[in-house]
Amino acid sequence: MSVEVLATGPLATVQDLGRPGLAGIGVGTSGAADTRSLRLANRLVGNDEDTAGIEITFGGLALRADRDLTVALTGAPCPITVDGRGAAPNSVLRVPSGTELRLGVPAVGLRSYLAVRGGIDVEPVLGSRSTDVLSGLGPAPLTPGTALPVGTPPERFPVVDLAPVADPPEHVVLRVRPGPRDDWFTAEALSTLVSAPYEVTSESNRVGMRLDGPVLERSITDELPSEGMVTGALQVPPLGTPTLFLADHPVTGGYPVIGVVVAEDVAKAAQARPGQHVHFRYL
Repeated sequence: MSVEVLATGPLATVQDLGRPGLAGIGVGTSGAADTRSLRLANRLVGNDEDTAGIEITFGGLALRADRDLTVALTGAPCPITVDGRGAAPNSVLRVPSGTELRLGVPAVGLRSYLAVRGGIDVEPVLGSRSTDVLSGLGPAPLTPGTALPVGTPPERFPVVDLAPVADPPEHVVLRVRPGPRDDWFTAEALSTLVSAPYEVTSESNRVGMRLDGPVLERSITDELPSEGMVTGALQVPPLGTPTLFLADHPVTGGYPVIGVVVAEDVAKAAQARPGQHVHFRYL
């Protein structure tokens, strides 16, 4: 059983919960940028939470089913049609054999997640089916004409048909813990980080979110040896404006990290689109 990709929008990739625990050999975790939404989509169709689905950036995905499918779409709420008829996000949907599922552009949010009952059954790499756009590990980003195999449906059936989930917020507030290199910055920089908004730029992707706003001045200007990086790290390069690392971030970096966004808020960051402003708040 498989689904045929007809269109992808700006970017569509296969994602699960990633490859944790391999940073010691230079392999990042990768996985869904908004893990909360992928988990929900899988729960809606009865899959295990770490089953591979499709991450869609800014809508535009179109698929054709070669068998009857059960799917769910979460995250950024795209307009959905199944065989030309409107359908709802955050709900269990039936896609009959031979029909098309198409997604429009979401009014809010950036990334949507499509779970198929049985999961996207591409070949795993180092224990994960995730596409890592930085390292090139995992399946290639989807292209029109790709046939995606679907796995065996689980024995259990979906127990709800709708999840009452709020849309991604227009006003994005991210909680941050100072450090580990906050001592490399002036006291004014630490205050500025949580007092001024930063704009998400168009240079953002799954690797990191480049932000534009007030410069964060350093008190130590020495070179920093490369050290380990984590998802949510706010790294500050020489220009002085931070980059927020997301799912496909490098495992090491040589610029100081002024703070780290708490894991629970990284999903919110992954839904911020270019032009939106984010605000940081210390815990």
